[in-house]
Amino acid sequence: MRQHQSGHLLGAADIRRIAADAGIKPTKKFGQNFVIDPGTVRKIVHESGVSQDDTVLEVGPGLGSLTLALLEAGTRVTAIEIDPALAQRLPGTVATFMPDASNRLHVINHDALTVTPDDVPELRDANHITLVANLPYNVATPIILTLLERFGQLDHFTVMVQKEVADRLAAKPGSKIYGTPSVKLAWYGHAERSALIGRNVFWPAPNVDSALVTFTRYPDGQLTLTQGEPPARDRVFTLIDAAFGQRRKTLHAALKHLVPQAAFEAANIDPTRRGETLTIDEFTRLAAACDRINADGREASA
Repeated sequence: MRQHQSGHLLGAADIRRIAADAGIKPTKKFGQNFVIDPGTVRKIVHESGVSQDDTVLEVGPGLGSLTLALLEAGTRVTAIEIDPALAQRLPGTVATFMPDASNRLHVINHDALTVTPDDVPELRDANHITLVANLPYNVATPIILTLLERFGQLDHFTVMVQKEVADRLAAKPGSKIYGTPSVKLAWYGHAERSALIGRNVFWPAPNVDSALVTFTRYPDGQLTLTQGEPPARDRVFTLIDAAFGQRRKTLHAALKHLVPQAAFEAANIDPTRRGETLTIDEFTRLAAACDRINADGREASA
């Protein structure tokens, strides 16, 4: 059930007035492009599926356009903002434009790449978290992967990112844009690119188009194998980094110092393939095969 909180969403004039009053100018350092169209932030909230009393994490709330749309839907929002001036300003903006929702907003001045559950007890103690954000283009992928690693309850997200980033996050094996972000995100769940967003809904207008990416985490929190114990995430990610670090090379050449020939055979993976053709399931099987061979070698030498 969606609850609509009475209040006012921010338009272009509101955004510019708030910024001017606070002496705030968008900076390239933090990748700031503020949304000035109420229809766009409502679209993001609709795509996310969040509703009354859901716990939402917003990274980079900026001047509050999306924050207000999330609060309008009745959610509880924890907003992580790296810019001290913006973090200080946001509660006042909500108090002005949607005062009845102020008690459902918590703002933390922090870098999302270094935040931990202990920094945000509201999220640490939540059973389920949905990330809904207009992410800074320059750090969108590391933010997503970092938050998925640190917050096991983060089971859904809808984020607006640069279109090329959205395409890479949702890419499938065999495509030219399939790479480390595609495979690593698939370790945690399933991602799809959804709506395209034009440049004219931002201030300042970026030089690239944007798109939404939606994600649902696997029920067990990460990929599971049909047989045997899954290898550690770091082990799988090491193979992914090595395979795509030399993506023109075969797996045999790119992984020669990490994967013995017997592991390829045990995982039923042709070592003459390239990394860009492997699914996350195949990378995981290969890492598991390496673990079994290493364990057998240790037992034999004991």
